[in-house]
Amino acid sequence: MANPYFSNSANFGKSTPQPGSVGVGYQPNAQGYAQPSPYGQASPYGTPGSYDQTTDEQFRQVQDAYNAPSATAAQTGRLTYDDVIMKTGMVLGAIVLTAAATWFLFSTGAAPIGLLMPVMWGGLIGGLVLGLVNSFKKEPSPALIMGYAVFEGAFLGLISMVFELSFPGIVIQAVLATFITFGVTLALFKSGKIRVTPKFRKIVTIGLISYGIFALVNLFLGFMGVGGGWGLRTGGLGLLIGAVAVVLAAMTLVMDFDQIQRGVANGVARKYAWSAAFGIALSLVWLYLEFLRILAILRGD
Repeated sequence: MANPYFSNSANFGKSTPQPGSVGVGYQPNAQGYAQPSPYGQASPYGTPGSYDQTTDEQFRQVQDAYNAPSATAAQTGRLTYDDVIMKTGMVLGAIVLTAAATWFLFSTGAAPIGLLMPVMWGGLIGGLVLGLVNSFKKEPSPALIMGYAVFEGAFLGLISMVFELSFPGIVIQAVLATFITFGVTLALFKSGKIRVTPKFRKIVTIGLISYGIFALVNLFLGFMGVGGGWGLRTGGLGLLIGAVAVVLAAMTLVMDFDQIQRGVANGVARKYAWSAAFGIALSLVWLYLEFLRILAILRGD
């Protein structure tokens, strides 16, 4: 059924002529009554028959447009879950492919072993810098986010290779632990058992700041040779710190899920799927590294 406004308005189709209105091709005479145009068939406006045919076609087009299905979020440029899934897959794919390529090149001797430490530290520093840049940018930059994925992938490939040589099988264990945590966290969020409240956000913010300060201090201690280069990340204390970090990383995942849900509900621009993908990748990389260290401690390091 067509919109009554379109059906009754003379601007959108046929309607009952209103008093005083006249049709094209007719002119009022001296008494105010309509009479045929003196121009007859030669009128530049065409014949009454051609006018009716034109208005019929216009009316059908308007009615078809009104009866058509509503535009989807993707068609209007709004964020969808599919956008987030696709962009997240691209970012994680870049990380995994770069990690695999780096591991392969150095493990097979295709890349000089002397470049191992420079590449590892370059990946760590480059990933950290681009991670900070992307975190504070107001508008997402796909190029910078993919750049982060490449640097992070190079670092993860080499650090994973080093751990795997010392503890065979540890990498697959860390990967499984990471994705199990991701799945459980997502399930708890979807079920409503975990909700992001102002108190939740405050706890996560304080935790992230505190952990960031600790990481810098521990990095300095590692350079000084404390704990064999691991600083305070050894023994029972190392396990406790790792457990706290895993919980904190899982909480950041919950905040990522909440922001994505709000973004889709509020119809934000689909370009922010890159921001969501970056946030999820950041949390997963953090989780993986924490599990890698926890497993190493449990296996004797």
